[in-house]
Amino acid sequence: MPHTELVHLPRWFTASQLQPSPTAEVHDWLFINQDSLTQRLMSLSADNFSVTPLFEGWQQLRQDECAALNVAEGSEGWVREVYLRGHGEPWVFARSVSARSALEGSGLELAQLGTRSLGELLFSDQAFDRGELQACHYPAACLPAAVQAERLWARRSCFSRGTLAILVAEVFLPAFWTATQIER
Repeated sequence: MPHTELVHLPRWFTASQLQPSPTAEVHDWLFINQDSLTQRLMSLSADNFSVTPLFEGWQQLRQDECAALNVAEGSEGWVREVYLRGHGEPWVFARSVSARSALEGSGLELAQLGTRSLGELLFSDQAFDRGELQACHYPAACLPAAVQAERLWARRSCFSRGTLAILVAEVFLPAFWTATQIER
């Protein structure tokens, strides 16, 4: 990804702030269902679901991520980028981040997830509270080159447990909308 100063960053909105509002079907995927997206994708794909890690490691967090995590601009954090696939096709690009200052010493080993879904982990641990869902049209420049497209819907929420916060953003790719037969 290019240096963040050269890229338009996502501008996130709550359901009541988002104008114009998406169609009812898109709104459902962005805001209504509070369950694990992994579970919904498993159901949609008739259990033909997989996770493909693209990047995992320490990196400077983007400005919008630092603001959401309540850490200083320029903070370093753990970044995990994956494709959530249905029938082998990338349906969702997910980017999860957590500030180094909060992650170290938390006992959570994000580096050990491999091809497991982070959502699986977060929803199985009752100690995590999920914050409000937000959505936006995700900037193409913030996506992997293979799936760059304009005006793709994305959602994000922050999962917290004590001082640990994990920000999870999920971008719905064109193959997902084809699979759901929903006009976006």
